[in-house]
Amino acid sequence: MPKALWKPGTMIYPVPAVLVSCGTQREGFNIITIAWTGTLCTDPPLCYISVRPERHSHAIISRNREFVINLTTERLARATDWCGVQSGRDVDKFKEMHLTPLKASKVKAPLIAESPLNIECRVVDIRPLGSHDMFISEVAAVHADESLISPAGAFKLSHSRPLCFVHGHYFGLGRIIGKFGFSVRKKKR
Repeated sequence: MPKALWKPGTMIYPVPAVLVSCGTQREGFNIITIAWTGTLCTDPPLCYISVRPERHSHAIISRNREFVINLTTERLARATDWCGVQSGRDVDKFKEMHLTPLKASKVKAPLIAESPLNIECRVVDIRPLGSHDMFISEVAAVHADESLISPAGAFKLSHSRPLCFVHGHYFGLGRIIGKFGFSVRKKKR
């Protein structure tokens, strides 16, 4: 298949669209929408977010060295987009988007109650990379909606209808194509 040469850029998609909550007191809570986030390591559990230094949340996270990654759903698509285009310098995003801050168990930043999964993070390193700074963080705690945990103890995140971001657009998940290891699983006779 012929390939077109494309300018160098950030083309690894899809990525999760998450709401990152920060701040240590109700009047200083903020939410920033992040698409540049991910897992770095399993043991110890490390993840990251990348934030532009001029964003309001950058200073809050730098000062407090903690935040919460709140996974989003199709139901949260409008709030996810809105929190990404409005500044917490000017508005209370929790109030405007009717989101509920919940007390976290290990950090002072709030969880977002409407999110199906909340990941409490403590910053262990801040790496200036150019347009963005990467906040490398240790996972301090994880909270999952009980309604998404099966009787066998499996977390069924797909049932929450997760939201992802692909080059300027939000998408829900499609149909299941396979399960980890399906390519090498022996067929039952």
